[in-house]
Amino acid sequence: MNLALDIGNTATKWATFEGSEMTGHGYGTPTEQLSAASRALACVSGHYAGGLAIDILDSDTPLPIALNYKTPKTLGADRIANVCGAWALHPGSASLVIDAGTCITVDFVDGGGTYHGGAIMPGLRMNLQALHNFTEKLPLIDITESTKVTILGRSTEESIVSGTLGATMLALAGYVTLYKEKAGELHVLLTGGDAATLANAGATSWEHVEWLTMIGLNEIMRYHED
Repeated sequence: MNLALDIGNTATKWATFEGSEMTGHGYGTPTEQLSAASRALACVSGHYAGGLAIDILDSDTPLPIALNYKTPKTLGADRIANVCGAWALHPGSASLVIDAGTCITVDFVDGGGTYHGGAIMPGLRMNLQALHNFTEKLPLIDITESTKVTILGRSTEESIVSGTLGATMLALAGYVTLYKEKAGELHVLLTGGDAATLANAGATSWEHVEWLTMIGLNEIMRYHED
């Protein structure tokens, strides 16, 4: 059994795999699963004090894809795992991964299995917090999964939603268009804590893969086994 862990800024997620099949998943430290796993691999994007018998993913870890990135030492492990997950789901095809978390990352892997980088932009809640923190009168808005985008904001709250959720959607749609021009056929995968919010706001044509990071971590472990 393989155990994948995503130690993030706000939570730790885990998933177990037999071969390519996910057999379980959850949140928090998977104590029982750790003792039963034949291999455990984690990507760490938040604070990690150590103490677990796990391997930590970084740019030196042997991967099923190639990295064509100027500064691989600074490349986030979650971004590496995500594109490996995309490659596992769509081998031989170009993919664009949108990870909507604390930050939103956009990452491109081509049809030959080479990762070329992408973009990092503030996440939804980071944008909302900045508007509230750096102004005297703008309230802190809570965007939920069911929030609808009103492009023409006719109240302060609607205007903030239009300027954050609406602008984020337009920016991401623009990236998708640009990468489709570059790659031709392109799979667009959406993951992360705010993925459902973006999907409900209109990103319905993108493939929502909730546990993409875990799939990628498992693919890396399977690559080691081969």
